[in-house]
This record gives sequence, structure tokens and C-alpha cells, in this order.
Amino acid sequence: GLHLESEETSSLLQTAVSVLQSSYLDSTSQDGFQYSQAILVENDFFLSELKAFAQAKEAAGYSQEELEETFAFLLFDNEEEAREVCQTGLRVNSSSISTLGDPAKGVYISKYADCLHPRPWYHGKSGYIVICKLIKGKVKVVSENYTTSYTCPSPGYDCHVAVSRSNVPSKTSHCQAFQQSQYYVYEVSGGSAAERPRQICPYIVI
Repeated sequence: GLHLESEETSSLLQTAVSVLQSSYLDSTSQDGFQYSQAILVENDFFLSELKAFAQAKEAAGYSQEELEETFAFLLFDNEEEAREVCQTGLRVNSSSISTLGDPAKGVYISKYADCLHPRPWYHGKSGYIVICKLIKGKVKVVSENYTTSYTCPSPGYDCHVAVSRSNVPSKTSHCQAFQQSQYYVYEVSGGSAAERPRQICPYIVI
């Protein structure tokens, strides 16, 4: 039978799509993706944690810019995995990447909505994107580290990003582009790393 979408659902989808489209690395991505369904993640606990993180950092003297909410993205092949992250949050030890910091002490999340995987998408592939709200806090630019002695979270910072190469040759492999556009986010208190950094809050699954 006919499936009538409530206005609320379609406006959520529009919100999600505009977030995604404003976060593309490659302008040709505008035509390359079709998004069909958006689910709002209402997790009051994560939202209150995000707020608490912001308040704590504001009290510590962070600037408005450092406390600004931005968006970041995770990609999953199936809905169960996407839903699980929305329920349990993004936890350490969930990444296969280690170039910006120790995956056991922080989490990785993508800056661009079209660069979510080390391998390019092929025609007809589908997946679930979790759009997260992110407060980057104090960001430290680090060199990529391909060794097994991982870079540790930097004291006084909340996030690592790769040295940006403005002169990236267009033939940079997709894998490199993916690794270079990750945020490595962590929350360290009293010498131990939080299992789930509070500054990432799952927002919409699409």
C-alpha cells in the first residue's frame, strides 16, 4: 500500500541531507548519493553528557569557537550496527585506524560525509550513516603515525587532526583521503581515557 510520510519525517530527512551535503569533500558527491530514510536519535543521556562536557570546558576557559557544535559521520553496513552505536555511544577500541592516536584511548569519526570508508563506494552500494554532533574542543594537529607505537592523547587537548595538506594531489588514494579527514576524539581524566568520550553525540541515522 501507499506509505505516507509525515511532514516531520521528511523535514528530518531534509535536515539530515543538508548536513551531509554541506559536509562533502568532493563537490561531485552532490549527485552521487541518494538518501532514503532518516531516524532521529533521541538519547537524552548522550545529549546531557554533551551539554555537561560543554559546560565543564566553558568553565575551563574554552572559547565559543572551541565549544561550537559541529557534525561528524560514521558509516555502517547494516542497521543493527548503526543502532547499536546510537544506544551505547561511540566507544574506544572501535577503530581499525591508528594514524592519529591510540585506538584504545580514543575514537575516530569522519569529518566529511562522502569520505567515510577507506575504499570508495561502488554503484549500488548502500549503508547507514550516523550523523553525530561533535564538540571538537581544543584541537591539536599531529603528524600521521604509521608505526605501532601509537600517538597518545595530548594533555590539554580533546581532539587530534592530521596535518592538512592543502596541496593534496588529486590522485591521493581514497584511503589516504579517508585517514586524513578523521577526527581522533578522546576524553582523558585522571590519567585514564574515557571509554565513551562525551563530546560525541549520535544525532540522526540515515
